[in-house]
Order: sequence, then structure tokens, then C-alpha cells
Amino acid sequence: MTFQEFLNVAFSPVNTILSVLLGLSVVYWLFTILTGLDIDIGIHSDVDVETDIDVPDSHFHAPDHDPTAWMHFLKFLNLDIVPVTYFLTLSLLITWLGSFYLNYFLPLPVWAGVLALFPLMIIGMLITKVILKPLNPFFREINHKGEVSYAFLGREGRLKSSIQGDKIGMMEVFIGSDPMTLMVRSKDGTRLEHGTRVMIVDEEPEKRIYYVQQSMRY
Repeated sequence: MTFQEFLNVAFSPVNTILSVLLGLSVVYWLFTILTGLDIDIGIHSDVDVETDIDVPDSHFHAPDHDPTAWMHFLKFLNLDIVPVTYFLTLSLLITWLGSFYLNYFLPLPVWAGVLALFPLMIIGMLITKVILKPLNPFFREINHKGEVSYAFLGREGRLKSSIQGDKIGMMEVFIGSDPMTLMVRSKDGTRLEHGTRVMIVDEEPEKRIYYVQQSMRY
């Protein structure tokens, strides 16, 4: 394969977006390694679904008995143990490789190549889960130590999604300069909007759910 062939396949109509995202991931990791700065990228929607990319040592904390299918899916992928940045970067790389070689050895029409991305993404996530599984004890130990070392009651942070009633959302708190994402509910069921500064006032240790109310400090 010549360099020109590589460029033609990597930046074909099907692979351009994946190549750009992969390039941004490389820049992110280089920037993080060289500067140690935290980059927080959120994707928001009207249904309060949000994906956050934090520094490599931040984790997604999921309750053990959450009723939503989305949370069950995240736990199936071990994202309550594995740092999200590791998982996203590796799954993106695997998806890009699959799409690249598929279009190199079996040139497809653009529409067929785009449709093929969806199963490739699913396969990429499953392969990523398998690859990172041997590291789960290491990541679990990091999580375990972090939770034992810190008491969250009384701490303040900002909501990463809106909550109301029994709805479970996410809250970001900082321990020093380290961000941590916790699963939270509104203490009295009052609606709290995304971005609201809140305080942790109660918890359910077994389910790893924290109850919050709006902070009185503005």
C-alpha cells in the first residue's frame, strides 16, 4: 500500500469523519500527557443524555440497581470500572481499522460503507471490552481506593444532566484537581437543571447513589 492509497482510503467519504476523530484523539492524549491539563467535552441533548470525556483517571460511577437500560448497557461494557477515555479511544481505533481495511480490500458504495459503520462500531466496543477486561482489577482497585479515601457528603459540584423526582443523573465533583462523576438524585424531587451547582446531602452506599440539593452558595 502506497502512502497515497492510504490517504485515499483514510479520507474517503466513509472514513473521513473517523479519521478526523482519531486524529483529535491523538492530539487529546498528546496534549494531556504533555501538559497534564483536563479537557472536558460534553455532548448534550434535549433528553438529558450526556457523554463526558475527562482525564484518564476519571471514572463513571453507576449504581448497582439502576432501572434504565442505558445504565445497564454502560455497565455491560464495564464503563463503571474502565475510564471512559480509554474505552472511547480504543473502540474508535478498532472501528477505524475495520472500516479502513474493509474499504481497502472490498471497495463499497458510499451508502454501503456508511451502513457498515454501525456494526463495526458495535464490534469495536465489544472487542474493546474484551481487550480491557484483564485491566479491570487494576481499574477497580483505583476506583475502590478513591471511594474509600473521600467522604462525599457535604461536597459541592455541578450537575452533568438535569434531574427531577426519582430520575438519576450525573454530578461532577473535584477532589483537589481530580474530577469524579457520581450518580445522583434530587433530595426532595425538585427539578435541578444541567449545570446547577449542588451539594451532596445524603447517600445510599449500597447503590452508590447520592442525594443532592441546590447549593446555597452562588
